[in-house]
Amino acid sequence: MIPKHILQKNKKKTILVKGNRGSLTRPRLSVFRSNRFIYAQLIDDDKGKTLVTVNSQKLTKDKLKSTKCQIAKIVGQLLAERAIKDKIKTVIFDRGKFKYHGQIKTLAEGARESGLKI
Repeated sequence: MIPKHILQKNKKKTILVKGNRGSLTRPRLSVFRSNRFIYAQLIDDDKGKTLVTVNSQKLTKDKLKSTKCQIAKIVGQLLAERAIKDKIKTVIFDRGKFKYHGQIKTLAEGARESGLKI
């Protein structure tokens, strides 16, 4: 058994230890937010591969003039469209160390609206 204080230091280890690992049929949607950009990717933990990735750096400049939450919603929608194109419909949401509000929540809602089941 891993001590609780070690699990709290690294949230990713917590997710993998609890058994919420992504697979090819249900990958893990990992989200990272920096001060300027937001990144989302679908990961197959069984094979150790990234299936789909989207970030706000690649968006056009007219989309970047909106607020950070609106950009996060666009990133979530793009991720869902690419996932559905690759025949992925359900995912495990991994918010990492970030609280589920603001940009993280908006990204998840954007992905849900586009047809991804979280």
